[in-house]
Amino acid sequence: MHALLQNIDSPKDLKKIPVSELPHLALELRDFIINIVATKEGHLGASLGVVELSIALHYVFNTPKDKLIWDVGHQAYVHKILTGRKDIFETNRQLGGISGFPKRSESEYDDFGTGHSSTSISAILGMAIASKLKNHPNLNHIAVIGDASIASGMAFEALNHLGETDANVLIILNDNAIGIDPSVGALKKYLTNVKKGTAKEENIFECLNINYSGPIDGHNLDTLIAELKRQRQLKGPRLLHVITTKGKGLKNAEEDQVSYHAPGKFDVVTGEKYPKNAEGLPPKFQDVFGHTIVELAEKNENIVGITPAMPTGSSLKFMMEKFPDRAFDVGIAEQHAVTLAAGMAAEGLIPFCNIYSTFLQRGYDQVIHDVALQNLPVVFCLDRAGLVGQDGPTHHGVFDIAFLRCIPNLIIFSPLNEVELRNIMYSAQLGLKQPIAIRYPRGRGVTIEWKQPFSKIEIGKGEILNQGSKVAFLTFGPIGNMVSEVLIEVKDPSLYGHYNMRFVKPLDYTLLDGIFDNYEYLITVEDGSEKGGFGSEIMEYANQKQYRGILKRFAIVDRFIEHGTIQELHEICGLNKKSILEYLETI
Repeated sequence: MHALLQNIDSPKDLKKIPVSELPHLALELRDFIINIVATKEGHLGASLGVVELSIALHYVFNTPKDKLIWDVGHQAYVHKILTGRKDIFETNRQLGGISGFPKRSESEYDDFGTGHSSTSISAILGMAIASKLKNHPNLNHIAVIGDASIASGMAFEALNHLGETDANVLIILNDNAIGIDPSVGALKKYLTNVKKGTAKEENIFECLNINYSGPIDGHNLDTLIAELKRQRQLKGPRLLHVITTKGKGLKNAEEDQVSYHAPGKFDVVTGEKYPKNAEGLPPKFQDVFGHTIVELAEKNENIVGITPAMPTGSSLKFMMEKFPDRAFDVGIAEQHAVTLAAGMAAEGLIPFCNIYSTFLQRGYDQVIHDVALQNLPVVFCLDRAGLVGQDGPTHHGVFDIAFLRCIPNLIIFSPLNEVELRNIMYSAQLGLKQPIAIRYPRGRGVTIEWKQPFSKIEIGKGEILNQGSKVAFLTFGPIGNMVSEVLIEVKDPSLYGHYNMRFVKPLDYTLLDGIFDNYEYLITVEDGSEKGGFGSEIMEYANQKQYRGILKRFAIVDRFIEHGTIQELHEICGLNKKSILEYLETI
């Protein structure tokens, strides 16, 4: 069925195919990707949009000697298939299989690991400078970056530097007018005018001393190959503007580019997504956030919402639909999102800044310098906290507790369930005088009847779930529900207490003092980094109070955790019922 593709195990094999047959190879590649992603899941639309571009790049350039970086990496499936991973591509994003993103340890063709956006220009410029210093000035250095990613501050910083060098760098601007959600901002409008031929300003890239070419059709292989051969002969900083369609080749993915970014399982013949029966299931935490902020904003006109390019993933889209003047998608710009929120808070607004845990890492200085130092009451809602599954180590939100708890003035909270998420959001907008970070996981919670009347949560106050006589479980966040399941299976439940601490900072010191006085064993459980996390905070206080019992921590082990299902990864980390029950047998 895949007559051409079956004989390709490297770009060397690709180059043997006549140019006239490459369009047929493109059809085979799309069919190959669609068939596997339909059953194994993964990032679909982005890779379908760059099939021809991927073929052309490996056809024209001498990879891996010539360096090629895919920004973010959502779109790198074709690249992986053409560079020796075709026969194992069905393991993509599965435990022990290949990564869903470029990864240096996986292949010599993956020149730089990606997963977060807007790093490619900086990295490729660094490689180009290194090649020059090592007397390899004729190597080509190519970065493929999307129109949403190039609008990020880091990409602009790199372009600003690139323009004052003579580095042999080619930037491919893959312009499809969408990231995960549609692109936003003034740069999008400018690129739209360039495509229409109505841009009146000087070309922004040429103003930065970068040789601009295009725009050209990113699905015309003859045009692509001819232009890339021309670019191969040029030297210095240059940018090729390529127009593509995300989801190209699958009608459903072209028409619904947002949900077909990563559609889950779908019918390979019709392209229709299989319905997910959510009836009778608890809601996703993100949807509880999205509906709750709308409910609160209806009564409090000072509430505003902010997200850096994740309105659908965060469910801020609900507020954007209801209150379009009070909800802001700022594009892939986490630093700006944080300081924008700080500016709003300084003027009396109540900003809910919704950023995935792993993406807040990119706005760390702003959290410290612009928010916490000035003690501004920004409400950070950290979605996708903890292990997130198949996206792997670039997306696991396991470091937030550790990197936030050292910051003065900042409250850190994690809800046990959806009701607590609603209640802390409600409490945060009742005149809180300092910033707060609310972390919650990807996926569904445990409470079907979650939309209950609001109740104020006292800052720094934990909750006694049940009392015991020997062993105290101290949990932080939804992982506490797993501990509740553990306590159903123990031989003598009267031995075990369970405390939902809710806050890492401030800790409920009164509650802890009582726990220290009454229990021989303390067990902390968290879906975050063992080093510097919730358990470390408890251990520090226990040491200060000269607690004489035994303290055991269950947390994410001190290494980057691979990709796999959340259940598989929790087992790897020993953060599951079996591991806890086995430990209890030793007491």
